[in-house]
Amino acid sequence: MKITGFLLISILLQLNTDAQSARYKNIVQLIFTSDAHYGIKRKKFRNDTAVDGHIVNAAMIREINSISSVRLPLGKGVNNGQITGPVDYLIEGGDIANRMEIPDQSDAASWKEFCADYISEFTLTNRDGKKSGTLIIPGNHDITNAIGFYRPMKPVTDATSMAGIYNMMMKPLVAVDAHSYDYTKNKIHYSKNINGIHFMFINLWPDSSERIWMKRDLAGISSKVPVIIFAHDQPECEAKHFTNPDKSRGINKDDKFENLLGEVYKDASTTLADRGKTDIEQQGWVNFLKKHLNIKAYFHGNDNFNEFYNYQGPLKDISLPVFRVDSPMKGEYSSGDETKLSFQLISIDSKTLTMTVRECLWNTRPAGFNKSITWGASKTISLVCK
Repeated sequence: MKITGFLLISILLQLNTDAQSARYKNIVQLIFTSDAHYGIKRKKFRNDTAVDGHIVNAAMIREINSISSVRLPLGKGVNNGQITGPVDYLIEGGDIANRMEIPDQSDAASWKEFCADYISEFTLTNRDGKKSGTLIIPGNHDITNAIGFYRPMKPVTDATSMAGIYNMMMKPLVAVDAHSYDYTKNKIHYSKNINGIHFMFINLWPDSSERIWMKRDLAGISSKVPVIIFAHDQPECEAKHFTNPDKSRGINKDDKFENLLGEVYKDASTTLADRGKTDIEQQGWVNFLKKHLNIKAYFHGNDNFNEFYNYQGPLKDISLPVFRVDSPMKGEYSSGDETKLSFQLISIDSKTLTMTVRECLWNTRPAGFNKSITWGASKTISLVCK
């Protein structure tokens, strides 16, 4: 049999793919970012001002595409000192479209730009040499665009991104569109088992209505299987995201509740929507955690900066590892200092049940377009379920 140059290259590529698949057999790797906020502008980015979200997010995706060939830092942590290698999924934690308050662009325009960057231009591959997947959950801005807000928006509602996320992630038999999408019926929550780890992607925050689905989903797995949750909101949530406790249940400028969660707010009067406590609501979530001890970590966006911390609940009687991620457009610190822009690389050894989360600083030399990831903070935890 004569081996042509093309056939030889194909054989070598397959051998390389097989070797890579074996080398990373037990390693699960995920990229996590949140709050893309298409439709607004950064004050400053790479020697320019008033930079469109499409430009900034596209720049971040280009840096993400390079991570497989970057060497992980020495020291402790999963795969330390090794080349990063294949990535299973890119996870977007919500707020794809900024709220459509005038003069910000429509939700439909933002969704189109998001798909161009996070789907079409995303090129990482998994251990089998196939394109890595993209996993998405909705944020409060995406939901608000679909159901309306108490300040003027143009158009008044636009459910394009929610319909798009629903179709991509839930894969309904009959696809919905911006007109047929119904937030009360078309909830976006799903789970995936990857190498023996159970990942849950939930609708905004684990309120009492969302926990009905979560309980049903967790009933199908062993208590020895570690569970990792991805949500948009922080573990404490925000009072204004609950349903208005007023009898009218309305979305209005006086009460300022946004009706994003099915649970009706219980903690205080309607006048406290912007700054109200959520202790009562949190306690229901804490009780759920105590019944499901195999929930080992929680990832979120919404109030954006890189932080690794433990959520203790209102009574400080639990300790859940939490990983907060930065935003390319609205970071608490990176919005004023672009060298702090970051996303997270999650590396899990499914054999030892160890997880390392690393901060990936992707714009440390904006004037030089460094094209190189710089490693920031990291944290390693055990996922073993006792």
